[in-house]
Amino acid sequence: MSFARLMFTARRVAVLGAGALLAAASASAQVALSPSPSSGSTREATAYSSSNDAVISTDENRGAADPGGIPAAPAPAKPEGGGQYDNTAGRAGHDWKSRLAVEVGGGFNVPGSDSSSYLNTGYNFTFGGGMHFSHGISVLAEYQFVNDGLPSAIVAEAGANGGNAHIWSLTLDPVIDLMPKRATSAYVTGGGGFYRKVTNFTDPQAVQFCTYFYCGVGYQNATVGHFSSNQGGWNVGGGLTHRFGGIYGDGKMAIFAEARYLEIMTPAVTTSPNGLGVTSVAADTKLIPITFGLRF
Repeated sequence: MSFARLMFTARRVAVLGAGALLAAASASAQVALSPSPSSGSTREATAYSSSNDAVISTDENRGAADPGGIPAAPAPAKPEGGGQYDNTAGRAGHDWKSRLAVEVGGGFNVPGSDSSSYLNTGYNFTFGGGMHFSHGISVLAEYQFVNDGLPSAIVAEAGANGGNAHIWSLTLDPVIDLMPKRATSAYVTGGGGFYRKVTNFTDPQAVQFCTYFYCGVGYQNATVGHFSSNQGGWNVGGGLTHRFGGIYGDGKMAIFAEARYLEIMTPAVTTSPNGLGVTSVAADTKLIPITFGLRF
């Protein structure tokens, strides 16, 4: 073999070897740079799992706040101590003071048929206080003053010119409202207690009076004889009432009109009061007081 052919063959072998080396290096670089399919899948699965956990956690929290999926609104804070517009404070039923009951009234009296021979018509004044035990039931301790005139026949028996009968009483009287939820209602009442009756006979007597400029003599009725008794008694009746609404619709003030039957167990009397003529009065005093007034 000639030298020229030998060199040509060596050159071809060198070129082929270099090409083989370049191909092997290129394949090795591709294997090193390509990501592992399993590691890529693992990262994607991890990311997907984390996002799902976040979504599930958010949904669970949202469901706990509101089953319908709408976040619950925060509860408003309650004012402490009752602010300016806390209108529930002091309403009826909140304390014993709001249950207090008061009444005041006045009117006229008509004697019963059995007492008309011993009493004339007159007037009365009533004041009472107690407690509201519910919307429909109250109990009142009542003071009443009754002033009635005397018939002319009784005055003539005593030999006086005039007279009157005064009755003071202290009684305990329940009041039952028949329609407590209505502004206008009816009620029944009744009770009993202590009564004092004083029968007075009067004559005009001369009295001296003075003004800033002069003094003179006038006449006024003075008691010249009387008799009295202390005893028990009872009453029963009813009436109508109208309650005013008040600012918040829970007003307690009401006007009332009522009539009662009153019987006082006075003893029969035959006496000469303070030296006057003999006077006789039958037992028991029966009246019908008719009263108008206010209740709270």
